[in-house]
Amino acid sequence: MKVIRTKQRPRRPQLSVLIPFYRDDPRATVLSIASMATPQVEILAWDDGTQDTGLSAAIETTISKQSANISVFSCPDNQGRSGARNALFEAAKGDWLLFLDADMQPGDERFLARYLEAIASDAGDVFFGGFTVESSGPGETALHRELSRVSDCANAQARTEHGPQHVASSNLCVRRDVLEAEPFDPNFTGWGWEDSEWAARVAQTYRLVHLDNPAVHLGLETDDTLLLRFATSGPNYARFTEKHPEFAQDLPLFRHATRLAKTPGQSVMRPLLKVGVKAGFLPVRLRIIALKLWRASHYAQALKGRATS
Repeated sequence: MKVIRTKQRPRRPQLSVLIPFYRDDPRATVLSIASMATPQVEILAWDDGTQDTGLSAAIETTISKQSANISVFSCPDNQGRSGARNALFEAAKGDWLLFLDADMQPGDERFLARYLEAIASDAGDVFFGGFTVESSGPGETALHRELSRVSDCANAQARTEHGPQHVASSNLCVRRDVLEAEPFDPNFTGWGWEDSEWAARVAQTYRLVHLDNPAVHLGLETDDTLLLRFATSGPNYARFTEKHPEFAQDLPLFRHATRLAKTPGQSVMRPLLKVGVKAGFLPVRLRIIALKLWRASHYAQALKGRATS
């Protein structure tokens, strides 16, 4: 691990804001948090194997001009989503830890203050603020925007009804001792499900509270990236269902995937589903259905492979 830049850090900060990134430029997120940080807040960014000297130099130049407590660490090798978050936790000094993805922006100027108020209230051990998306943007990310809007951008009341189902590490505030007892599982590799597994595990013991304190997800993906992520995250999903079978079985995705796993030759429909996902002339709701079926098809294969291994 290399320290790109660090400033004098509080001996025991009230809150550590932890921003992992891989190939994304975290400067906008870091600066937004720095603008609202108190002296008892430290900001730690973790470059998870990008190996981009130009980006590293730009980050160093930017944070050198800030008065906030900002440190940036660079790891030469990619540790993965769980590994990077665990490494940030180990480097942090705060009693509370706020994980914020590098492609997220605070929803408003009271974003950090709301978390500090929640911490002071002692109402929970884990706080999830939720997220939202912009109302418009590039056409190439329109499908992801609409998928997020209908599936993930729920308020605290709606999320509370489903407990850990609507928890993600992209905007997550956790008390230190919770992570000491229950770190993220490093056996999840690639994209997806490590935060869902963590939330399902932690919710059994600790107080999980949903807040209306969203961050705006700016890093929406293209159709091709969504297709790739859903096609390759099946092993992570299978691991999640194996560790939390009762929780997984209550989710519609599991029911769809298990039905498809019993359907002979179900994978032959994937080329048509891929065409449907990328067909911009189709109504977006039909494209979302095709994308969900694409995901369920790959997850069915992973579940079937896990069962026979």
